Amino acid sequence: MASFDAHDGDVRGRRRIGTSDLRVPPLALGASVFGWTLARAASLEILDRFVEHGGGLIDTAASYASGMSEQTIGSWMRDRGTRDRVAVATKVGRHADFPGLSDRSIREGVDASLQRLQTDVIDLLYFHAEDPEVPIEESLATAADLIDAGKVRVLGATNFSLPTLLNARIAASTGLPRIDAVAWEYSLLRRDIVEGDGLELLADHETSLMPYFALAHGFLGVHRGMKPDVSQGDTRLRRAAAHANRHSHAVLKVLDDIALSHETDVSAVALAWVLSRPQVAAAAIGAESCEQLDGLVTATTLTLTHHELTELDRVSS
Repeated sequence: MASFDAHDGDVRGRRRIGTSDLRVPPLALGASVFGWTLARAASLEILDRFVEHGGGLIDTAASYASGMSEQTIGSWMRDRGTRDRVAVATKVGRHADFPGLSDRSIREGVDASLQRLQTDVIDLLYFHAEDPEVPIEESLATAADLIDAGKVRVLGATNFSLPTLLNARIAASTGLPRIDAVAWEYSLLRRDIVEGDGLELLADHETSLMPYFALAHGFLGVHRGMKPDVSQGDTRLRRAAAHANRHSHAVLKVLDDIALSHETDVSAVALAWVLSRPQVAAAAIGAESCEQLDGLVTATTLTLTHHELTELDRVSS
C-alpha cells in the first residue's frame, strides 16, 4: 500500500494532525485551481516545485474542477513516483454526483476520489460541508468502515459549526472516529470565525486547525490592496477586493513595515502570523506560478518577533 509515512525522514518542522500519527509540514498546497484557471502543464510545474521545497501535504477536493484537480494530482504522483513523499487531503460531499454526507455519497465519493488520485488510501479525508439531512453519527459510522478498510487514515471537517463539531466529539467518545482536523477561513482580516469559542473547542478536543484563505483571497498577497470593482469578472478578484477598507489598509501598513525589516514580502509575513497561531497545523496556500510559490514558502522559515506579532494582533483585532 502506497501511503505517506509521517515518521519517515526528517520530521523537524512537521506538525501533528490532531491526535493521529499523521505529521505534515506547516504549508499545504491548495489545488483548487488545477484544471480550472491553471492549465495542466503549469499545475505539474507547481507540484514539482512544491516537493522541491520540501512540501508534504496537497489539499484538493472531489468538487474542484469537477474532479480534474484530483486527476491532475493522481497522474503527477504516478508519473513522478511521488506518492510516498506527500500526504493527500481531499474532500467529499460537494461533488455533483455524490452530494451530501449520506453513506452512499461518502462511500462512492471516496472510491471515485481514490480512482482519480490513483492511490489506495486518502491520508486526510474532509467532510466538505455539513449535511443537515444526515445525522453526523451516520457519517462518522461510514468513515469508520472506510478507515477499517484502509481507504482513509485521518478524518477532518470543513466549515462545520461548533454544535456539529461538539456532537461529533460526543459520538467519538462512543467509539466512532474522531475529527482530527477542522478547516476554517482564517487570516489577519478574518479572525472572527475561528477565535474565541472556536479555538477553545479545538484546544479542548485536541483538534488541529487547517486555515484556508490565509491571505484573504490574495488581498494580502498577489491581489494586495485591491479596490472594489463590481465589474470584475473574476470571482477571486471580487472576493479580494471586498476586503478593501480602512481597517485592512491599516493591516497592510504594518505588514509593509515588518516585511521591509525582514526583506521579504507581505504575504510571507501574513502567513507567518497565521502559522504562529494556536492549534494551527498546516495552512493551505494557492499559487498560480512557481515564482508565487517560492515567495510563499519562505513563511515557514520567517520568525516574527514578539513585538511584531503583538503589533499584528493589535492592528487586525
